[in-house]
Amino acid sequence: MTRFEVLILGNSSATPMYGRHPTAQIVNFNEQLFLIDCGEGTQMQLFRYGIRSNKISHVFISHLHGDHYLGLVGLLSSQHLMGRRADLHLYGPPPLKEILDLQFKHSDTQLRYRLIFHPTRTDGVDVLFETPALKISSFPLRHRIACTGFRFDEGKRAVTLNGDEAERLAIPMSYRKLLKRGIDYVDADGQVHRAIDLTFPAPPSRSYAYCSDTVMTDEYFGAIKGVDLLYHESTFLHDMVDRAKETFHTTSLEAAQVARTVQAKKLLLGHYSARYKDLQPLLDESRTVFTETFLSEEGKWFLV
Repeated sequence: MTRFEVLILGNSSATPMYGRHPTAQIVNFNEQLFLIDCGEGTQMQLFRYGIRSNKISHVFISHLHGDHYLGLVGLLSSQHLMGRRADLHLYGPPPLKEILDLQFKHSDTQLRYRLIFHPTRTDGVDVLFETPALKISSFPLRHRIACTGFRFDEGKRAVTLNGDEAERLAIPMSYRKLLKRGIDYVDADGQVHRAIDLTFPAPPSRSYAYCSDTVMTDEYFGAIKGVDLLYHESTFLHDMVDRAKETFHTTSLEAAQVARTVQAKKLLLGHYSARYKDLQPLLDESRTVFTETFLSEEGKWFLV
């Protein structure tokens, strides 16, 4: 079975607080690692949770508020110092390239590896990465500055072989992969064993959506419709909804309303305000609307 899970590296908004770090996540899709946002201290969090940073192939930055990208220069520099040679793809707002170029210019740094920058757009859904196994798209959110969310969609999954039945019929091992490709098997007596009878239907494809900083608006609902696992910022409790709107953020109650509206299967809360030492009230509030809500917790993996 293909591995598809999310590791929370940081879940705090604005500043580190109460042992919580600024936003960063790892998506592991079948041992291919993707980093979403890179707040301060991300490389230390990678080390803490046993993630080899040189295995990260793609980095996605949602927007240019410091709690979402100030750990990036350190991570990129450390990769250089550790001798990375593999290409690294970076996706983010167009001004991010200027920021990095200036940093590397004044530190006289010439990276040993190729950093390939892909500017993100805020004028609609944009496919950033696509293989038969996985598609990654960006979509605009509404924040104080240009900001995007990201959606990971698994490709069509393979059927699975009914091993017990294949064994009973003595179908050669060399042919079993062909059955999974839909090719029937004809035995020595001319009897046809249909692939459809010897395989189980493919399980449904899975999806993960990451909604970084945003005020609640239906403008991005279509982009996250029907997602299996939804991460949505929940900076405040709903008694501070006016403050949330003023700062272009979302409350935990609103995040639950989003999950219910788009028919997500599970919801992860995150981007917690430093005013909350105890996060249980945010979870309780969200579950009054959407019961399949969970707190994003640093160091914890969540299956998609």
